Amino acid sequence: MKGYKPLLFLFQSITVGLAAAFVVLLWRPELLENGMVVEIVESTTSAAVSPASGPVSYADAVARAAPAVVNIYTRKIATDDAHGMFDDPIFRHFFGDSLQFPPQERRESSLGSGVIVNARGYVLTNNHVIEDADTIRVALRDGRKAEAEVVGADPEADLAVLKIALEDLPTITLGRSEELQVGDVVLAIGNPFGVGQTVTLGIASATGRNQLGINTFENFIQTDAAINPGNSGGALITATGELVGINTAIFSRTGGSQGIGFAIPMTLAKGSMTQIIETGHVSRGWLGIEIQEITAELAESFGLESEEGVIIAGVLRDGPAYRSGLRPGDVVTRIGGESVADLRDALNTITRARPGDNLLVRGTRDGQPFELETEVAERPVQSASPKG
Repeated sequence: MKGYKPLLFLFQSITVGLAAAFVVLLWRPELLENGMVVEIVESTTSAAVSPASGPVSYADAVARAAPAVVNIYTRKIATDDAHGMFDDPIFRHFFGDSLQFPPQERRESSLGSGVIVNARGYVLTNNHVIEDADTIRVALRDGRKAEAEVVGADPEADLAVLKIALEDLPTITLGRSEELQVGDVVLAIGNPFGVGQTVTLGIASATGRNQLGINTFENFIQTDAAINPGNSGGALITATGELVGINTAIFSRTGGSQGIGFAIPMTLAKGSMTQIIETGHVSRGWLGIEIQEITAELAESFGLESEEGVIIAGVLRDGPAYRSGLRPGDVVTRIGGESVADLRDALNTITRARPGDNLLVRGTRDGQPFELETEVAERPVQSASPKG
């Protein structure tokens, strides 16, 4: 038994030492390392991307949407007058008026993009892509080509609908652009500079952009997805491949993309597109008035307590507003039961009304409240100016 105790003590010491070394190795490994060891930190999380982080690739979204995005090629014949020097009085003094030269014709070609929205061959694009074109040709991603006819156009919203006669056409799924949030991932698909179908990635930088002076009716989605000449009329899609906008314009000092592009949201485009397909044109309400924003100076001169509302700057004689009794100088604060904060509110409220409807207009005249009912007429096609 005398020899057993030292042996037991030895084994206990070894066990305690090993346990201590294990604890040090587990919790303070740097105490056992020399100065030549380089420490690295590795992630302990899974390599899988969580749904909130977004997908690693947007190939599935592109595969769903891109086949329905087409290239549009247009041609028109432009006529140039004779050289300007023939109109110069000095030139005519020496050579007389009998010297005549026939006008010169030249062909102009342009390109853009479009989106197939219906299996019957309806293609949505920008009006400026096909405006005044003599021939319009559409090329699909699968290599097929077809001549297109213009079903109708909405110049004030810069939209147009074409129709092509091909079988088994791919179509795009329309998204809900009103649910798009700033920061959402979007992709632009089109044919920039004629190089072929191209996809660019960005986010929705802003929504509801207006008063840019591009169109009469503006409610743009702003994006930093690269949009260049040739992208006009192409698709702005979500990360799941749904169409939320029609790429329309860029803000650029060089002619190329600088990270500020604008797309017409589908909430606006769908209304125009549906009317064009059903009737061949877009019908909007019209009162025959010219309206103006209320500035601080105007509010002071009219004795107004706020700058909300609009001032009627002009009334078309024998128009709907004139017949109802509206006059220049009237301050309008409500139209059709909706409050009017500014010019765009008034314009959108009037144009949303159907011809033949009655709108109740409320406001003040010479500091006194008034209320008039006016019948809405159909809006004639106008240039991009704030008239209702």
